[in-house]
Formats: sequence, structure tokens, C-alpha cells
Amino acid sequence: MLKRLLVAALAILLVAAAGGWAYATRHPAIAAIDPPDPSAFPPDLITRGEALAALGNCAVCHTVPGGAPYSGGYAIPTPFGTLFSTNISPDPEHGIGRWSEAAFARALRSGVSRTGELLYPALPYDHFTRATDEDVAALYAWVMSQPASASVPPANEMRFPFGFRPLLAGWQALFLDEARFSPSPDRSAEWNRGAYLVEGLGHCGACHTPRNTLGAADSGRHFAGTTLANGWHAPALDATTPAVVPWTADSLVNYLLDGWDRDHGVADGPMTHVVDNLGMLSEDDVYAIAEYLMSHLPPPEGDRAALRAAAEALEFPSQTPDAGFAADYADGALRRGFDTFARACANCHRRGTETVPLALTPTVHAPNAVHFVNLVREGIKPPQNTPDKTMPAFAAMSDADLRDLAAFVRRHFTDRPAWNDPPPG
Repeated sequence: MLKRLLVAALAILLVAAAGGWAYATRHPAIAAIDPPDPSAFPPDLITRGEALAALGNCAVCHTVPGGAPYSGGYAIPTPFGTLFSTNISPDPEHGIGRWSEAAFARALRSGVSRTGELLYPALPYDHFTRATDEDVAALYAWVMSQPASASVPPANEMRFPFGFRPLLAGWQALFLDEARFSPSPDRSAEWNRGAYLVEGLGHCGACHTPRNTLGAADSGRHFAGTTLANGWHAPALDATTPAVVPWTADSLVNYLLDGWDRDHGVADGPMTHVVDNLGMLSEDDVYAIAEYLMSHLPPPEGDRAALRAAAEALEFPSQTPDAGFAADYADGALRRGFDTFARACANCHRRGTETVPLALTPTVHAPNAVHFVNLVREGIKPPQNTPDKTMPAFAAMSDADLRDLAAFVRRHFTDRPAWNDPPPG
């Protein structure tokens, strides 16, 4: 009897495995084509595709620093291993030069390559699936009009068993909704345009939404902010935003187009590239993005001038600790952090300078210290429209000094609890 049960169980497992394999490999290859002649695409379609590619930050992920555009090889850390972006230049052998528009669209919106191979969702096709046919056609025209590169990216370095691509069929079955964008009839045309840009090709939630254990966006915490696999923190864009002065549509547009707003600071880290690319969009589109984001953020209520004045009052006043903080500065770490700040930071972050008050920046209000540490170590290379907001890198600062500096900055410039993930040292 037991033998029969074991045989039956094995048979069921084999049938299930065969069915799973059939499901995972169900996508047929799409025939290769001769590389299209760029002159066959209307110039206005290529121009539109350029702006859409900028919105999607395509070049950022598909280009290594100093490499040929769209030639791939950019390392993308994930909890499951390191992926290297593919060559999406129109090279016929190493790129996608022999991909038809149908093959391109399937990869972009369904996560399936021309040959039928499942793609990792590091390509945010769970967002791109909302793109219209017209926008996909424009993107295709732009990519196929770029110079070809024969660069061959490194092989992915995924941990077992995540290098087995058929497993992605299960991920897609659970998390991929291939519905196109559907406007909300209860919202304005501007709001709907912003929703389309943000939730689709802009894929803002790919960074600003926490992910579950399988690497999919946690739909129940949309825009709740998260620490990225690359070690930067994307702040919340919902009611839990760390913004001290509430965002307005105008301040969002300032930040997204210029990379700077006097109440929120300068775009830094991965956001720098986003801002540079958003300059390709029309101002109307950026205002639409702002209107959509404002529907997730708290309303801009309260006395903005008073909030800013309170933040400015906390700026570093002198070379000696304020009397009001005497008890705190008796703590060795805070006193050492004060001294490090006076030595390395106060020259710029002092009352009356042109920098945004630290007490307003999302970095010091973040739930962990990772973004602060990255900025101190790497500095700020600001977006193209804010060249005067550069911050030097302090890569040589010791771990001990950085830990004490983080403790001081968090204590002095915020009313939030101490970070429980101080830098090593």
C-alpha cells in the first residue's frame, strides 16, 4: 500500500513538474528580422521616443559609466544575486537589432525575450506593461536609431536556484498584471496623465515602494519608501513622508526639473539621474506628475514659513555647543560628533549659508542612516541644473568619526529617535 502511495505521489510530482515546465516555456520565439533602417522611422516618433526613454531611465541601467549608450553591463544588485543589464543597442548579434517591434513590446510589457526566455523583473516590466502601443512604438524607434554596440555584458551572478529562469513563471503568475493603463473617470486629465507617467514608464514605485520577500512591490505600502538593494534610501511619497515642510505641486516641479527646492534640498544619489532625464519632458508633463504625487502626499497645510524658521534655528551656530544641549553633549559620542561636524561640515552647514537647512532634508529624517552615510562618503554631484549644490566626498573619514557624526546630526537636527543602524566602526 505504501509503495503504491509513493508511486502515485511521484507520478503527481512528475506531472506537476511537467506542467510547470510547459507553462514556464510556453512562449514561442518571435522571428528575427533584418535590423531596421533608422531613416524609416518618422523623426517626430524618434524624438518622442527619446523623451520616453529618458522618463524610463533606460540609459542609466543599460549603460556602464563610460561605456557606449545602451550597451549593457551595468551591475544591478538584488537580494537574489547580481544581474548585469543587457545590450539593447541595435547591434544585430549582441544587441536587439534583429528584434521586431512585436518582440520589443513583448519584452517591455510581458517580460519575455524575443527567443521566449523569461526576463528578470529588474527590467520593470510590471510597470512598463501599462504603456500604450503608441509609446512602445516611439521607444522602439528611438532605440533602433541609436549607434550599435558589440559589447557583451558579463554573465549574471545569481544565487542558486534563482539563476533558473523558468522559476520566473511563478513570479509573473503571482505579481504581473498585464493590464494597460486605464484612466480614472473621477480624476482630471492632468491627474490621469501624471498617473500614467508615474505608474508606467516612469516606474517611480519601483524605488519608492517596499518589496516583499520575492522581490515584488508591496501593493499595500505603495510609495511608503524603502532602502534599495544598491544601498540608498528612497524616501516615502505618502502620508509618512519625511518632509518637514509639506510638499506643494510647485515645490515638486522645482525638485523634479531643477533638482532643488529651498524647503527640501537637492536631488542626490540615484535621484540625480532621474532629475537629469526628466528635463526631457515638457513642463506640462512634470506638473501632471506633481499633481498625481500630491494625491498621495499630505495636503500642504500649516505655516510653511514657521516650519522653515524652526529648521533654520537649529543650524550650527558657533564653534561651541549650545547651552541648551549641554547635557546631551556630555555624552562622548555626541561631543565627538559635534567636533567632527565643526571641523568638516560647519563651513557650509552654518546659519546664513546657501545650503538648505539640514533640519529640512529627508536624509537626516530617514528611518535609517544608510543614505546619510552614502552622502558623506560619496558627496553630492548634483543634477545638471543645480551645479552650485555640490558637496565634497569625505571618503577618508574614519568609521568611528562617521558613526559619531551620524549620532550628532540625528540628535541635533531632528526630533526623531536615534538611528539604530549606525555606521560600522
